[in-house]
Amino acid sequence: MTNVLFVCSANRLRSPTAEQVFSTWPGIETDSAGISNDADVLLSTEQIEWADIIFVMEKAHRNKLNRKFRSSLNNKRVICLDIPDDYEFMDPVLVRILENRAGRYLRQAEPPLSKP
Repeated sequence: MTNVLFVCSANRLRSPTAEQVFSTWPGIETDSAGISNDADVLLSTEQIEWADIIFVMEKAHRNKLNRKFRSSLNNKRVICLDIPDDYEFMDPVLVRILENRAGRYLRQAEPPLSKP
């Protein structure tokens, strides 16, 4: 099982979308959080320690992550997806971007087939 953490600013749009999209992929456990103080779910040390891979949406998130959690990031893979805060929750365009950019780093190449 691969533990995947998605991080954005407020944990309202991008990272919860990513958490939901990849939660159905076999072999993947997902979680999400925000790095800003007003985030719906504020990023914790426990989440970072749990994660095998951390995806951030913007370079600014990676910088803040490095400043606030440097001691917890040893041997953690942090990948910036370069996705601006231009999308609503579960926006189909955002879902496609996430599948293309994050999906290539995850073992599962394709999401599971939907049941009719």
